[in-house]
Amino acid sequence: MYIYADNAATTKMGDAAIDVMTKCMHEVYGNPSSLHSVGQKAAEVLQKAREEIAEVLGADFHEIYFTSGGSEADNQAIRSAALFGAKKGKKHLISTKIEHHAVLHTLNKLEKEGFEVTLLDVAENGIVRPEDVAAAIREDTALVTVMYANNEIGTLQPINEIAEICREKKVIFHTDAVQAVGHVPINVHEQKIDMLSLSAHKFKGPKGIGVLYVKKGVPLFNLIEGGAQERGRRAGTENLPAIVGMAAALKEAVAHMEENAKKVGALRDKLIRGLSEIEHSRLNGDAVKRLPGNVNFCFEGIEGESLLLLLDARGIAASSGSACTSGSLDPSHVLLAIGLPHEVAHGSLRLSINEENTEEEIDYMIKAIPEVVDYLRNISPVWEKLTKGETPHVI
Repeated sequence: MYIYADNAATTKMGDAAIDVMTKCMHEVYGNPSSLHSVGQKAAEVLQKAREEIAEVLGADFHEIYFTSGGSEADNQAIRSAALFGAKKGKKHLISTKIEHHAVLHTLNKLEKEGFEVTLLDVAENGIVRPEDVAAAIREDTALVTVMYANNEIGTLQPINEIAEICREKKVIFHTDAVQAVGHVPINVHEQKIDMLSLSAHKFKGPKGIGVLYVKKGVPLFNLIEGGAQERGRRAGTENLPAIVGMAAALKEAVAHMEENAKKVGALRDKLIRGLSEIEHSRLNGDAVKRLPGNVNFCFEGIEGESLLLLLDARGIAASSGSACTSGSLDPSHVLLAIGLPHEVAHGSLRLSINEENTEEEIDYMIKAIPEVVDYLRNISPVWEKLTKGETPHVI
């Protein structure tokens, strides 16, 4: 048995996406910008996909811009709001300490360009307080960007309340919804979201394609110059097969969202109960306000990298946090932000499941993970000091 439990990093492509992409590559090979009939057929397919995605998000089709993924969408959204704000003398940007690095690194770069950035603390459960957002907004605030769901600990943020605050104070609100789209209900107009980023490979679509939703009237500046594609806001010939695959995968995910969330949520809760039996372990993130498939634990006295390698040998694919920082030896910035010390944050495990996982697989993980944790602790000098009382337990 081999169990894939790293869906937060990427999902296996679904048949819905593969089928439409294959057909598109065979039959719709024209450039959507060409005036001949082959190109115009491609333009029609492109427009249909744009309309389908807009409908799922509760947006208008002209508010949908195709990008190479969530990172590009985050970059364009944040830089656009910052540049627009700067033109009006507003150079203050607000976010949180637990954002994806696509957001944090963009903000860091803008800070070096003369912008002021406020990164809000989160509570121990990984949730930002709306009142803290309200208190941080100033006369010169150009943007608030808060992720919809955390990619590591799965916490769902109070997006509706934050968006309402931003609308009242006339501040642009962006949310990185890469982990949330396709897994929790979202309606951008009803929720008063000004900009939203998503990536297809998080909901069984292809890699390398995403969307930036931009509310009508919100300014958008170019990251990529060239042709007039995407209404002049993102140059480059559109990746039509990937776009139609994304649309198909998103429609499929939303159509089955309620039943999938119910099934996956039950499996998640069973896995959490099982892993909670491990002594000196801790569930990271809110126990209730979290993504249906996210389970994130810290185990005191072990290293996450060793845990992942041994789990892989036991047939379990997992991660210790964001796939985008898997090569880093530093502990997760998210876990540090919720108050965990470095030595505990190093021993983290993220399991992200979906509707393809089974109860049999959950039972296997509940058996295998404690065995691997126990093995690592038995050979750990850190654990020996903890058990002898030479070092106090943290969890």
